Amino acid sequence: MTLEIILVALVLIMCIAADKFSGRFGMPALILFIGIGMLFGCDGIAGIEFDNFTMTEYICNIALGFIMFYGGFNTKWKTARPVAVKAVLLSTCGVILTAAFTMLFCYFVLRFPIAESFLVGAVLSATDAASVFAILRRKKLNLKDGVASLLEIESGSNDPIAYMLTVIGIYILNGDNLIKVPYVIFAQLVYGVLIGIGLAVAAIYVLTRTDIIVNGLDTIFILAVVLLGLGLSQLVGGNEFLCIYLFGILLGNSRIRNKGNIVPFFDGVTTLAQIVIFFMLGLLSYPHRFLTIIPISIAIAVFLTFIARPAVVFAILKPFKCSVRQCLLVSWAGLRGASSIVFSIVIMAGGSVMSKDLFNIVFMISLLSVAIQGTLLPAVSRRLDMIDETSDVRKTFNDYQEESSITLMRMFIPKGHNWENKLISEVHMPTGAIALMIKRGRETIITRGNTKICGGDNLILSIPAYENGDNDSLEEINITSDNNWCNRTIRQLDLPENLIIALVKRGEENIIPIGDTLIQNGDVVVIYRR
Repeated sequence: MTLEIILVALVLIMCIAADKFSGRFGMPALILFIGIGMLFGCDGIAGIEFDNFTMTEYICNIALGFIMFYGGFNTKWKTARPVAVKAVLLSTCGVILTAAFTMLFCYFVLRFPIAESFLVGAVLSATDAASVFAILRRKKLNLKDGVASLLEIESGSNDPIAYMLTVIGIYILNGDNLIKVPYVIFAQLVYGVLIGIGLAVAAIYVLTRTDIIVNGLDTIFILAVVLLGLGLSQLVGGNEFLCIYLFGILLGNSRIRNKGNIVPFFDGVTTLAQIVIFFMLGLLSYPHRFLTIIPISIAIAVFLTFIARPAVVFAILKPFKCSVRQCLLVSWAGLRGASSIVFSIVIMAGGSVMSKDLFNIVFMISLLSVAIQGTLLPAVSRRLDMIDETSDVRKTFNDYQEESSITLMRMFIPKGHNWENKLISEVHMPTGAIALMIKRGRETIITRGNTKICGGDNLILSIPAYENGDNDSLEEINITSDNNWCNRTIRQLDLPENLIIALVKRGEENIIPIGDTLIQNGDVVVIYRR
């Protein structure tokens, strides 16, 4: 047992180091996690014989559940709403069409049995959330036309459909009574949705309306609810991935307290989940078998990447008048990865007898996809002129925070102010504030302790940025011509008691509002909400 603990520690340290240096190699860290798993596997230096598909399925389902939850939790609905319809069509109709095209290719061209062709199409039909989220974040890909949000929603929401197709495929392969399939589809969708919404409503109520959860235990409570969602969904035959993803979206876009503590906790949990999944997949693989399945894997990967995926993307997105460049980028970003391999493990764990080495074929395709498509995604984005230099992809996630933890404030010192004719060292600044400079007419003075403050000076202070408390928050609202606040004074607004307009930004001007302040088109209104 002692050696096993040491081995686990060494694997985690190696994966952390690989994550740190992956950028230098120009490839996703997930590939290195797989490589470390293969290094410890039966054909590696450690020579660990591991073929327990049942245990792997159990562990990877839980790990994938946390990845799905965090993907949903970080999906900022306000940013994602404009592309939601397109993303949902890709994650539903797109998955079904991709599965159908791949099935036909495997059956008619590669001469797979029909049931196995269906399963190959099913497990490869979904893009991988773990890979897409990781690459967008790590590479900081700021994509035009809302493509980042489109990919996030698609990759996060298409696993449930792919999993459902996989379950149906298992029924077909095993020759089970297909009359059960309609109920399986019903249970997967309806129970998954109902449990996800129910848990979200209950969790939001507990976190916002009660004091049951002691500060600091919010994260443990949410972790427990995620596990509860996975368990309940499996118990009644619901789609656990749909349940957890929906729970994550609803929770992440609600006003729960201590969200600043929840984010880093689950960021760590998700990273650990990715390490566990990809390491175990590498450990489970048998590289000596790759030679026999490489031609088949490459054939399916090429068809999927250059024919099936583009055909589906263009068919769905072109009616929305999406540009060719946008369609090409979305096509290339359709990475296959952990979810496809996990679904193939589900098939193997069920004891299904297959003529083809499904796991290693899917493993090889996913490896090629993440290694080639994932590595080249930034270059392809630049080649297609889809990089947006004016935005930050992190703003599409709920956990986004500005890098700077300070803000600048201009303080006008009128004649007669109690700071007038005093030295910087003699005045009591707000806690954490530092006087940086004084604007005196056209003169800019870098302040020191012996700098004298005069009437009429503009004192520039550096102060700590505001951090939302447990029960309050600051928000910015962009005022447009169709906003019901536009061209109305603050006095005319019917504001709730818990909301105060703290500031109005108008171009370069910051206005401290009074009752007669007129809100205009183009203003940015900062509101304080308790």
